[in-house]
Amino acid sequence: MKSQRSRQIKLAAYVMAGPVSGHHGGWRYPSARTDILSLDYYQEIGRQLEAGLFDMLFIPDILAVPHKFRNSAASQLIHGALGALRLDPVVVLTAVATATKRLGLASTISTSYIEPFQLARSLATLDHLSAGRAAWNIVTSFQPAEAANFGQAGLPDKNQRYDRADEFLSVACKLWESWQQDAVVLDKTTPLFADPAKVRAISHKGEWFDVEGPLNVSRPPQGRPVFIQAGASDRGKDFAAKWAEVIFVTHSSITSAQAFYRDIKERVARHGRNPDDVHVLLGVVPVVGETLAIAQEKQALLDRLTSPEAGLSTLSYHLDIDLSEFPLDEVLPAIAPPGVQGHYKEVAELSQKQGLSLSEIGTRYAIGPLRDFNGTGAEVARTLKRWFDERACDGFMVQMPYLPGGIEDFTRLVVPELQTLGVFRSAYEGPTLRDQLGLSLPD
Repeated sequence: MKSQRSRQIKLAAYVMAGPVSGHHGGWRYPSARTDILSLDYYQEIGRQLEAGLFDMLFIPDILAVPHKFRNSAASQLIHGALGALRLDPVVVLTAVATATKRLGLASTISTSYIEPFQLARSLATLDHLSAGRAAWNIVTSFQPAEAANFGQAGLPDKNQRYDRADEFLSVACKLWESWQQDAVVLDKTTPLFADPAKVRAISHKGEWFDVEGPLNVSRPPQGRPVFIQAGASDRGKDFAAKWAEVIFVTHSSITSAQAFYRDIKERVARHGRNPDDVHVLLGVVPVVGETLAIAQEKQALLDRLTSPEAGLSTLSYHLDIDLSEFPLDEVLPAIAPPGVQGHYKEVAELSQKQGLSLSEIGTRYAIGPLRDFNGTGAEVARTLKRWFDERACDGFMVQMPYLPGGIEDFTRLVVPELQTLGVFRSAYEGPTLRDQLGLSLPD
């Protein structure tokens, strides 16, 4: 294991290619930009994150406008909530690549609605064009609304989706490996563009996929993109322990975060991998100000700009349950949601500890449950360091409350404090995302 002294906080920025990222009222904040369909908006976000030495820009994605709450998409569209609008993340990240040199570029892509060849080709292209900065957030999807957009009557059960994803990743890795690193020769005189002896078919025939190969894009600079995963169920955690190099989690207490951290590191070791090669990033929504009073004023304004319905609409999507069917003035009942287990555990823990009604849960879910990370830059940095030092995480997935001002606040006020505390870099480690994360090329 690496020594405590050698550990450095990893930072990713969670930015949706749409109106909402960390706070459902963020798009209404007075200084928030509204040109979310413009090229310059995302390129400016990328430039700011790179100036703050962030490891990566992470863009989540969904493939439907959620309509679980009250069986209607109205609450999403009115409040500009989770899935009211989403641009294609790979296209957005390609644009960001042209405005940055070191920032990692992470795209969410579901294994349920794309073929391995198409995904492998797309991400190999992004890795080449960005000189080795691509990452893939692997999801299996869980919403019937998404299935309906791809001509499917329903979803396979969770185990089948993970079985398919296991084979999907195996095929994608074979495709990325179908070209040896030095296969492209570019000898104009001979001529020899690529050595046929170093490019091979994969001839994969499995339960879910038959793929001949080879890929028609040469081996990516990183060997393959960095893998990100956020599974919180038992099967999801085991899948992440097998494949992921970055794991994104949300927790409402340091105790639950520490328990997850220990569990996932043990699972990684059982898969024969080095636990230090898997970085657990905790989702936080920091509101930062030059003084505590300024941070509190920002938070109060942000909170006034959202509503419980926005949070309940998004939570209904995450849990795949229409929460409008339950009394809003009572606590969240014990349920077994078919959707994201981690989000249910997070809100159930809050509800049980604080006796929050469903309406109050909606408000908290819309504005972010962790207020420990609000305050001055020095206060936020000390709190981040405490969670990091106490092995609750290896870094943070920073969900900006409003954009792009939330990035500017964090990079100007928090990053220098983390550097002073000796837990964050003062310069990028190298040209690729694997360099920043301390990851070697895959075998």
